[in-house]
Amino acid sequence: MAEGLKIEIVSPERLVLSETVASVTVPGTEGYFTVMDDHAPFMTTLRPGFITVTKDGGAADIYFVKGGFADVSAMGLTILAEQSVPLSEFDHGDLQAQIKAAEEELNRAATPEDKSYAQAVVSALLNLTIEAQHIDGAHVH
Repeated sequence: MAEGLKIEIVSPERLVLSETVASVTVPGTEGYFTVMDDHAPFMTTLRPGFITVTKDGGAADIYFVKGGFADVSAMGLTILAEQSVPLSEFDHGDLQAQIKAAEEELNRAATPEDKSYAQAVVSALLNLTIEAQHIDGAHVH
Protein backbone atom coordinates (compact mmCIF):
# COMPACT_ATOMS: atom_id res chain seq x y z
CA MET A 1 0.00 0.00 0.00
CA ALA A 2 1.44 3.35 -1.01
CA GLU A 3 2.00 5.91 1.70
CA GLY A 4 0.91 8.82 -0.46
CA LEU A 5 2.56 11.82 -2.06
CA LYS A 6 4.15 14.44 0.16
CA ILE A 7 3.38 17.91 -1.27
CA GLU A 8 4.65 21.30 -0.22
CA ILE A 9 3.56 24.55 -1.83
CA VAL A 10 5.84 27.40 -0.85
CA SER A 11 5.43 31.06 -1.79
CA PRO A 12 7.72 33.93 -0.77
CA GLU A 13 5.18 34.93 1.90
CA ARG A 14 4.46 31.57 3.52
CA LEU A 15 4.25 27.80 3.48
CA VAL A 16 0.88 27.43 1.74
CA LEU A 17 0.49 23.65 2.10
CA SER A 18 2.41 20.72 3.56
CA GLU A 19 0.67 17.35 3.70
CA THR A 20 0.49 13.83 2.27
CA VAL A 21 -2.11 13.33 -0.47
CA ALA A 22 -3.21 10.87 -3.18
CA SER A 23 -2.36 13.05 -6.21
CA VAL A 24 -1.71 16.60 -7.38
CA THR A 25 -2.54 18.15 -10.77
CA VAL A 26 -0.26 21.06 -11.64
CA PRO A 27 -0.27 23.74 -14.40
CA GLY A 28 3.07 23.12 -16.11
CA THR A 29 4.32 25.50 -18.77
CA GLU A 30 3.66 22.83 -21.41
CA GLY A 31 0.29 21.80 -19.95
CA TYR A 32 -1.25 20.29 -16.86
CA PHE A 33 0.34 17.15 -15.37
CA THR A 34 -0.59 14.88 -12.47
CA VAL A 35 1.85 13.57 -9.88
CA MET A 36 1.21 10.54 -7.67
CA ASP A 37 3.38 8.66 -5.16
CA ASP A 38 6.54 7.12 -6.68
CA HIS A 39 6.48 9.44 -9.72
CA ALA A 40 9.69 9.66 -11.74
CA PRO A 41 11.82 12.64 -10.68
CA PHE A 42 11.76 15.78 -12.82
CA MET A 43 11.70 19.56 -12.57
CA THR A 44 9.63 21.99 -14.65
CA THR A 45 8.41 25.55 -14.75
CA LEU A 46 4.81 26.49 -14.00
CA ARG A 47 2.42 28.86 -15.69
CA PRO A 48 -0.32 30.73 -13.84
CA GLY A 49 -3.15 28.32 -13.10
CA PHE A 50 -4.77 26.15 -10.49
CA ILE A 51 -3.30 23.22 -8.55
CA THR A 52 -5.77 20.47 -7.62
CA VAL A 53 -4.76 18.47 -4.55
CA THR A 54 -6.72 15.21 -4.23
CA LYS A 55 -6.77 13.52 -0.84
CA ASP A 56 -7.10 9.78 -0.16
CA GLY A 57 -10.88 9.94 0.24
CA GLY A 58 -11.28 11.70 -3.12
CA ALA A 59 -11.92 15.20 -1.74
CA ALA A 60 -9.99 17.91 -3.56
CA ASP A 61 -8.59 21.29 -2.54
CA ILE A 62 -7.65 23.90 -5.13
CA TYR A 63 -4.84 26.46 -4.99
CA PHE A 64 -3.97 29.32 -7.35
CA VAL A 65 -0.34 29.55 -8.45
CA LYS A 66 1.20 32.43 -10.38
CA GLY A 67 4.17 30.73 -11.97
CA GLY A 68 7.21 29.17 -10.37
CA PHE A 69 8.81 25.72 -10.37
CA ALA A 70 7.72 22.17 -9.59
CA ASP A 71 10.28 19.67 -8.35
CA VAL A 72 9.31 15.99 -8.20
CA SER A 73 11.78 13.86 -6.25
CA ALA A 74 11.86 10.72 -4.12
CA MET A 75 10.81 13.02 -1.24
CA GLY A 76 7.61 14.13 -3.03
CA LEU A 77 6.46 17.25 -4.91
CA THR A 78 7.70 20.71 -4.01
CA ILE A 79 6.11 23.74 -5.65
CA LEU A 80 8.15 26.93 -5.39
CA ALA A 81 5.60 29.53 -6.43
CA GLU A 82 5.93 33.20 -7.32
CA GLN A 83 2.56 33.53 -5.59
CA SER A 84 0.13 30.90 -4.29
CA VAL A 85 -3.10 31.03 -2.31
CA PRO A 86 -5.99 28.67 -1.58
CA LEU A 87 -8.92 29.13 -3.97
CA SER A 88 -10.87 30.83 -1.17
CA GLU A 89 -8.27 33.64 -1.17
CA PHE A 90 -8.04 34.00 -4.98
CA ASP A 91 -8.76 37.62 -5.96
CA HIS A 92 -10.83 37.80 -9.17
CA GLY A 93 -10.76 41.61 -9.04
CA ASP A 94 -6.96 41.61 -9.07
CA LEU A 95 -7.00 39.32 -12.11
CA GLN A 96 -9.30 41.72 -13.96
CA ALA A 97 -6.95 44.61 -13.08
CA GLN A 98 -3.99 42.62 -14.44
CA ILE A 99 -5.89 41.97 -17.69
CA LYS A 100 -6.67 45.68 -18.07
CA ALA A 101 -3.02 46.62 -17.47
CA ALA A 102 -1.82 43.98 -19.95
CA GLU A 103 -4.27 45.21 -22.60
CA GLU A 104 -3.02 48.79 -22.09
CA GLU A 105 0.55 47.53 -22.48
CA LEU A 106 -0.47 45.77 -25.71
CA ASN A 107 -1.94 49.03 -27.04
CA ARG A 108 1.35 50.86 -26.23
CA ALA A 109 3.63 48.20 -27.74
CA ALA A 110 5.76 49.74 -30.50
CA THR A 111 7.68 46.80 -31.99
CA PRO A 112 6.37 43.47 -33.31
CA GLU A 113 8.29 41.68 -30.56
CA ASP A 114 6.72 43.85 -27.86
CA LYS A 115 3.26 43.34 -29.39
CA SER A 116 3.78 39.57 -29.52
CA TYR A 117 4.90 39.40 -25.89
CA ALA A 118 2.08 41.66 -24.69
CA GLN A 119 -0.48 39.60 -26.62
CA ALA A 120 0.85 36.41 -25.01
CA VAL A 121 0.42 37.95 -21.55
CA VAL A 122 -3.14 39.09 -22.35
CA SER A 123 -4.01 35.63 -23.71
CA ALA A 124 -2.58 33.85 -20.65
CA LEU A 125 -4.55 36.08 -18.28
CA LEU A 126 -7.77 35.61 -20.26
CA ASN A 127 -7.25 31.82 -20.18
CA LEU A 128 -6.75 32.05 -16.42
CA THR A 129 -10.08 33.89 -16.15
CA ILE A 130 -11.80 31.07 -18.06
CA GLU A 131 -10.18 28.45 -15.80
CA ALA A 132 -11.24 30.37 -12.69
CA GLN A 133 -14.84 30.58 -13.90
CA HIS A 134 -14.84 26.86 -14.68
CA ILE A 135 -13.47 26.01 -11.25
CA ASP A 136 -15.92 28.35 -9.49
CA GLY A 137 -18.78 26.67 -11.34
CA ALA A 138 -17.60 23.17 -10.50
CA HIS A 139 -16.22 23.75 -6.99
CA VAL A 140 -18.63 23.32 -4.09
CA HIS A 141 -18.00 26.03 -1.48
